Amino acid sequence: MVDITFKQNSLRTAIAQAIVTVSREETIADIKENRVPKGNVFEMSKTAGLFAVKRTSDMIPDCHPLPVEFTHVGFEVKGMEIIIQVTVSTIYKTGVEVEAMHGASVVALTLYDMLKPIDKGVEINNIKLLMKSGGKSGLKKKLTKRINASLIVASDSIFNGSKKDKITANVKAELDKFGIDLVFNCVISDDQEIVKEHINKRVAEKDSLIITSGGTGLTTKDFLPETVVPLLDRRIPGIEEMIRRYGQERTSRAMFSRSVAGMIGSTLVLSLPGSSSGMEESLQGLFPYILPVFDVVNV
Repeated sequence: MVDITFKQNSLRTAIAQAIVTVSREETIADIKENRVPKGNVFEMSKTAGLFAVKRTSDMIPDCHPLPVEFTHVGFEVKGMEIIIQVTVSTIYKTGVEVEAMHGASVVALTLYDMLKPIDKGVEINNIKLLMKSGGKSGLKKKLTKRINASLIVASDSIFNGSKKDKITANVKAELDKFGIDLVFNCVISDDQEIVKEHINKRVAEKDSLIITSGGTGLTTKDFLPETVVPLLDRRIPGIEEMIRRYGQERTSRAMFSRSVAGMIGSTLVLSLPGSSSGMEESLQGLFPYILPVFDVVNV
């Protein structure tokens, strides 16, 4: 199965359709008047569809088991057609498109099975996805306005060459996915005044996003929160909580992170962990969910 461990839970909904066409007007009359020998067509097929939605991962090998939190099966009769719509919702890491389509398919098959004794011309048509929402597709992946970002890596070991810089390439790759330009990056020593100087310069350059890496842990050298917080006009606790929650689900030590997020004017400042894995997890947890902030600030 596809790896979804890096994804965030979000509300996801899908609507699927199937159409069953009968060949006799009498068949439609028998359905409406509940004269079909095998029983109530709509109630039986609806029940089958509900079972199908919940058992999708048992039938489709690559589908993840997931919590189905809502399912609705609807019918509309138009002439000789029975239009089936199945709506499925969940709060999870992956979508429910296949669940909705599987449900619609089984509803249609159940209708076929129940009607074939009285109508040999029943057909199933147009099984398709009508709509899906949630997850990354529910957010803007590309911004309509240019967003300039800066990265400041504060690390003595990278600065003096004893350790390779993996952070810059990872950050640039993540920002590229969402059309954010990394217009400035630097590696500096663990020095509060130098960090402060770089942040102030990038704010003056009207950068929309400043990311600092390093100095968010618990050792005596981990100074970033004490440096960054006084510069902020206002903190954004929700972003900080998301970073820690996302990281702690994957690394127990994430509870010790003191990552900081806030605004200086219209610039979003993120102080993230200094390890490449910690930075990667933070970016995965934040993007693209953080992007709407640029819609509500003057950038």
